[in-house]
Amino acid sequence: MEAEQVFPMNSGVGKASYANNSSLQKKVISKVKGIIEEKALEIYCKHIPDCMRIAELGCSSGPTALTAASYTLDVIMSYYSSNQMKENIKKPLMTFQVFLNDLPGNDFNNIFQQSLPSLYERLNEKFDDHPLCFVPNGLVSETGEAYNKGNIYITKTSSDMVLKAHLSQFQEDFTTFLKCRSEEMVIGGCMVLTILGSILNNNPKHILEIVGRALNDMVSEGIIEEISVDKFNVPMYSPTAKEVKEVIEEEGSFWLEKLEVYEIAWDDDTNNINNNIDDDDDIIDHKLLNRGKFVCGYMRAVMEPILSKQFGKSVMDDLFHRFTQKVIESLANENWNHVNLVVSLTKK
Repeated sequence: MEAEQVFPMNSGVGKASYANNSSLQKKVISKVKGIIEEKALEIYCKHIPDCMRIAELGCSSGPTALTAASYTLDVIMSYYSSNQMKENIKKPLMTFQVFLNDLPGNDFNNIFQQSLPSLYERLNEKFDDHPLCFVPNGLVSETGEAYNKGNIYITKTSSDMVLKAHLSQFQEDFTTFLKCRSEEMVIGGCMVLTILGSILNNNPKHILEIVGRALNDMVSEGIIEEISVDKFNVPMYSPTAKEVKEVIEEEGSFWLEKLEVYEIAWDDDTNNINNNIDDDDDIIDHKLLNRGKFVCGYMRAVMEPILSKQFGKSVMDDLFHRFTQKVIESLANENWNHVNLVVSLTKK
């Protein structure tokens, strides 16, 4: 499974698009505004550069594509204007260059697809002896038996072997990421990361567990094959703060300035729900319904491409309908949160 084929978010401006289902992501980005502004001013005041270069890694498309970059521009422009007035002299305005980086399938890349080399071509040239699909090895035996049977991610029923395989793959991938960034950045350059993390490395309350439950219901009803679930593992890992810190220190290219952990409710910012999604008359509690639809909206925008690649486009409506109902049931009984890690790094 090629990463660049399945990872891009849902494109366009339809009801299931990332563009119309990214308000929660925007709220996550807003949590790092203060850190971005602090580091941007620190670099500007220390170096007074003629040109400041900003790289947005993984910006996707839609309303959030330029949010983080705009924080840097706004704070420096405000500082620049304030100093101009105080000193009553005119200084030439610096140049900003903003680099948007994401997978070729995302909307903003359509303009450049024919002219820019693929990030994955570059990585394959440099790390040709390392697989780049980001799926951990060791989850299937030599005879084809799935070690994480019935799950698509780490759950409370997953074995230690499964957990260790995911952790090992994360450590390898994050190390490669840091090495690549260190080659691109100048000494003293700053990088702020937001990472979907976890409190415990075997946290059973992960939203992907609910996707897995919906898929298993479809298996029991004969809609999809059991083996298609057993051999499917979502190529991601939600690390703890400790695991992130250990990789940063072991790789050694960056000073760790800040590492913060915060939680945000699955259905935070529910008022921004996309109301174009079809109503479900079987569910009476409309407040819970809206909360479930909101969660389904951003999860479908992010996960549908990779899920449809594995299970087929024809079952996606059914899958996410079931997912919505299970989210509603979960939210009715307890609070569920995403854990986010905010990391501020300085190049050594």
